[in-house]
Amino acid sequence: MRASEQLALNYDVAEKEICDFIKREVKARGVVLGLSGGVDSSTVAVLSVKALGKDRVLALIMPEASSTPASDVEDAIELARTLGIRYEKIDITEAVEGVLKASGRRGNKVAQGNVKARMRMTLLYYMANLEGRIVVGSGDRSELLIGYFTKYGDGGVDILPLGGLYKTQVRELAKHIGIPDKIVRKKSSPRLWPGHRAEEELGMSYEDMDMILHLHADLGHSTEKIAEELGQGRRENIEKIMRRIKENAHKLKLPPIAKISSRARLRR
Repeated sequence: MRASEQLALNYDVAEKEICDFIKREVKARGVVLGLSGGVDSSTVAVLSVKALGKDRVLALIMPEASSTPASDVEDAIELARTLGIRYEKIDITEAVEGVLKASGRRGNKVAQGNVKARMRMTLLYYMANLEGRIVVGSGDRSELLIGYFTKYGDGGVDILPLGGLYKTQVRELAKHIGIPDKIVRKKSSPRLWPGHRAEEELGMSYEDMDMILHLHADLGHSTEKIAEELGQGRRENIEKIMRRIKENAHKLKLPPIAKISSRARLRR
């Protein structure tokens, strides 16, 4: 059975629960979100409008010259106009280049890509501070569990409406709420370098990954048990996911704090 079938939800209920969550959590003037033209951010934008009304939603479209296809920008603008929300297009190319030049070093594509994600986060919080808004993230449960996000980049948000849904569930919810098919079917990508594709970087489809995550995170199955259920031929992917969960667990935690004992106190 495919993950989309195994993880099927009542999407009327899911939509209502997420909208209620947004209403409950947003006490500020409104929200600001990064609108990339992908399925996650598009779904968050639509649900935010449903929950808060179009006047309380601001979208930032933040392309970077080397890694953002023009079609993504066009899809984001088209959706923003359809929703009737205010949007601002801010090209981050020069800002990213400025950071790289200031450092005096050129890192690998991952290091440089993370600068792009953190530049977008900086702009989102700048606008949030200026306008009394909070930052809504578009990370889903698949990404959160394996740490597939940039720490203090796209992980730097105030609320995560899609954090309880796997990627395959987000796509189904997107269909349910009327996201254009060209966005629903678009291959997921953080757009951190030219030609970047999430499934290529992860080495497996979200269908496969979500099934593994469901068996581990929801049902508590071990690597061996998952391999028995899905087949030993998928063991390499199972082990890869387990390593990612372990190695990236720090991304979901606050930084460790050094505790100062009573021995450090000065006696008087």
